[in-house]
Amino acid sequence: MDRTKTEEAEEAAGPRLSHRTMTTFSVADEEKQRGVRQMKLIAAGLLLFVAVVYVLAKWASHEGAGAWAGYVAAAAEAGMVGALADWFAVTALFRHPLGLPIPHTAIIPSKKDQLGVTLGEFVGENFLSQDVVRQRLRAVGIGSRLGAWLAEPQNADRVTAELATALRGALTVLRDSDVQAVVGEAITRRANAQEIAPGIGKMLEKIVTDGGHRRIVDLICVRAHDWLVLHDAQVMDAVEGGAPGWTPRFVDRKVGERVYKELVRFAAEMRDSPTHPARGALDRFLTDFATDLQSDTDTRARVERLKGEVLGRGEVQDLIASAWTAVRSMIVSAAEDERSELRLRVRASLLSLGTRMATEPSAQAKVDKWVEGAAVHVVTTYRKEITSLITETVASWDPEHTTRKIEANIGRDLQFIRINGTVVGSLAGLLIYTVSRALGA
Repeated sequence: MDRTKTEEAEEAAGPRLSHRTMTTFSVADEEKQRGVRQMKLIAAGLLLFVAVVYVLAKWASHEGAGAWAGYVAAAAEAGMVGALADWFAVTALFRHPLGLPIPHTAIIPSKKDQLGVTLGEFVGENFLSQDVVRQRLRAVGIGSRLGAWLAEPQNADRVTAELATALRGALTVLRDSDVQAVVGEAITRRANAQEIAPGIGKMLEKIVTDGGHRRIVDLICVRAHDWLVLHDAQVMDAVEGGAPGWTPRFVDRKVGERVYKELVRFAAEMRDSPTHPARGALDRFLTDFATDLQSDTDTRARVERLKGEVLGRGEVQDLIASAWTAVRSMIVSAAEDERSELRLRVRASLLSLGTRMATEPSAQAKVDKWVEGAAVHVVTTYRKEITSLITETVASWDPEHTTRKIEANIGRDLQFIRINGTVVGSLAGLLIYTVSRALGA
């Protein structure tokens, strides 16, 4: 009943005692404490037994029972001394014996904070050192174990599903406007920071050298010829409209027809003749233009100005921003579809990675090295934070509850010290008495 009231008071105290929940008694702790009480009764009963034996042996000795009574009394007397000494030692760990403020007693409640600091330092030096972490991880063989686990299809499916869920969650949390602004700014900054004319020039030069532009020229020639055939009236009207006003109309008409026929013939020749002079002229023009893009200062400057004008247009910025929406929708759809190419490729990659890690020592060594490096970095960087967590947690515990909890967990074994002290003391007392009698003391 008292314990319940104490716990209720701690809960009402609020955050100040939040860590003390670590020291509250559980059902298992209650069971352990019952075992401690049983062992205390056994140890106390053994002490009472040797005390009774001592009294009876002394009485028998005074009544002339013989030499054996002295041996029994000596053994019982030493057993009492050992039992009392060990009772004092065990009790002094948790409280003041008999309630007396004897120095260096009640060690756990009075030295709780110091024990927390010592425990933190011990953990930091012996468990969070670089060498210990490396040796332990190397002995575990994370690379081979992880590889064998990933090589199982069901595990690869599970990891793929978890990655898809995480990806969908991340895309859901991100705001489209923020991502679009970042993507647009990144692309614009990247484009402005890098001159594009030389790269375009090299690409154009390679295309012309390899003849990659010829299909485009063929397509243009075909489309130009077809357009001229379908729009003869428009072409002739354009030619007539550009003639001087003093020329007769029938003359303008004849000139328009002549020009139109020559254009159709020229387009047909270019379409049908790969060696047409105009094609050669176009090749030379493209070659010269590719050279100018790479080496001519004025041409490069004009391209940069054009690039800036294009990137500055609202339509282009809107196009860049809308690219994220399209990419996001595509990724979300692929992540949700179990048979999508994205998830199938991820699964296949995981299976392949798992097989390599399980069978190739070099892959295992790489993974082990990476894990060791990451763990060592965490340990060396955050060692103080980890050990301070131990220290601060122990410091926040209530001394009385801490004492009770520790006693419940180790008190039963400590009672064996009292029992052993009684037995060993009795044997030691018997041995000393026997030696003394043998030497005639």
